[in-house]
Amino acid sequence: MKTKATAASPVNHEQLKQAFTVFSQASSQLSGIYRELQQQVVRLTEELALANGELQRELAAKEALSQQLGQLLTALPGGVVVLDQQNRICRVNPAAIRFLGEPLLGMTWRQIEQERLQPTGVIGEWLAKKPATVASGSRRIFIENSISEITRESILLLHDITEAHTLREQNRRSQRLAAMGEVAAGLAHQLRTPLSTALLYVGHLGAASLDAQERSSFAAKTIERLHHLEYLIRNMLRFVKGEPVPVGKVKLSTLLCRLHREMAPQMQQRRLRFVIEDNSAGVSVNVNRDALSDAVANLLDNAMQVAPAGSLITLTCETAEKETRLTISDEGPGIDLALHERIFEPFFTTRAEGTGLGLAIVHNLVESMQGEIRLDSIPGIGTQFTICLPR
Repeated sequence: MKTKATAASPVNHEQLKQAFTVFSQASSQLSGIYRELQQQVVRLTEELALANGELQRELAAKEALSQQLGQLLTALPGGVVVLDQQNRICRVNPAAIRFLGEPLLGMTWRQIEQERLQPTGVIGEWLAKKPATVASGSRRIFIENSISEITRESILLLHDITEAHTLREQNRRSQRLAAMGEVAAGLAHQLRTPLSTALLYVGHLGAASLDAQERSSFAAKTIERLHHLEYLIRNMLRFVKGEPVPVGKVKLSTLLCRLHREMAPQMQQRRLRFVIEDNSAGVSVNVNRDALSDAVANLLDNAMQVAPAGSLITLTCETAEKETRLTISDEGPGIDLALHERIFEPFFTTRAEGTGLGLAIVHNLVESMQGEIRLDSIPGIGTQFTICLPR
């Protein structure tokens, strides 16, 4: 028995030595892992401290921003009303209270509309019944609505537009007055030509050398011009009221004869040669007779104003398959090319005594007849205005 124990002893010693070596290696590995874990813990602790500091800074910044927003809402001149998903007021700012009064919190917006707001007829604009009023009456409020994508709450923005509305109304009144002034000036321009003709006929009536037949003829022409003045005033009133201008078949040759009767005496008085070339071949156009006559008369009157004594003014009528053209030509100073685009603008004139409305009125009259007016002018040679009307 002793001999066997002695023989096994070296084996056990070698096993113990190997086991110790394995244990030492495992211990070294565990120590290394432990050191790495300690380093990771230190690093994570530092990162956590940094993250915590950053989070605290963000919270402080958000708190400061929240305070700023609160102060901004308080100081905001516009009202802010927040409605929950049941359409009840859950938050307001002081301006909203000034506009709508108290209480507000917990009330539905429908109640506010019924009790404290009055519709104006303009979308989004309301009159505040109470408590805020201004010297001229109720305060006028414009309300915008938006939905929060996060909370699904409705956010109403209330803008006080009382002063803006007052200024807007004043501007509208000013525009109406300006339009009335333009209409009055246009009427004065329209009346000038027939009134000049009537005065010319009345001047002839005072001549002692006239016989009874000539006196009767001039009296009839004077009455005709006065009737035309009455028509112009009635037509202008119809335009102001927005009434439609009647149209009908107008024989061009008859219109040209009428224009010759009206304009020839004035042309003679200014020592101008006036020629009408009628190539209408009996054609009629569907227009308002007096509107077309006024447009051509205005162009002839403008030609008389600029044409030198002894020069020629021509009114030519031509017809084509799709349109009729009335061309007024003069031998005046012409119009510079740079002014062609502005020549039909209201109140634009190249003459010191001009109103700047004659050509603007002609342009509007021609457009009302679905026609167009063309300008062809060469400085120093003369000018042509052509009225083109559809057949």
